Amino acid sequence: FLKVNMNFIINLLFMLIAGVDEVGRGALAGPVIAAAVILNDDIEGLNDSKKLTEKKRNTLFKIIKNTALSLAIGIKWNDYIDNVNIKIASEDAMIDAINNLSHKPDKVMVDGFSLDISIPNEGIIKGDQKIKSIMAASIIAKVTRDEIMRSFHYIYPMYGFDKNKGYGTKQHYNALKEYSYTSIHRETFKPISSMINK
Repeated sequence: FLKVNMNFIINLLFMLIAGVDEVGRGALAGPVIAAAVILNDDIEGLNDSKKLTEKKRNTLFKIIKNTALSLAIGIKWNDYIDNVNIKIASEDAMIDAINNLSHKPDKVMVDGFSLDISIPNEGIIKGDQKIKSIMAASIIAKVTRDEIMRSFHYIYPMYGFDKNKGYGTKQHYNALKEYSYTSIHRETFKPISSMINK
């Protein structure tokens, strides 16, 4: 059998394919953000957002926004995450992103796992390294979340949100010990949960 490009097969079988990914799942602070993207043209240089430099991500972010047939985001804040749990919050953010698209997709390709929605969808393990629309979604989600966390740096400069984006770095942990937690920290995540229960 001839080796056929997976993206070509997907585009051949379905008319509108939305790629979906989320970012911020493991952070101690801030929201989890999902993006859904229906690409219109092939974009050179797409990759998993984590494998790209910040400069390259920002360049691709602009290209995707300018050329995609449709894109949308879903945001679930830390209070929502604490109320339900991070798994449900991540799924709900993805569903919101899909529902916010201006064009209803014929199929949805999700990084990691399938969703409980009426639209046919498929979870692809390491989809952000295989499917271009998922790569695009990962870039949109990450750049959007990074900008939000960067803005929180000006409110809470001691935590280093401009660099760690809410993830657990040494500076972040030290700031939690010295200043306690903020209104954007996830109270069900350690070490914040143990600080609350003291």
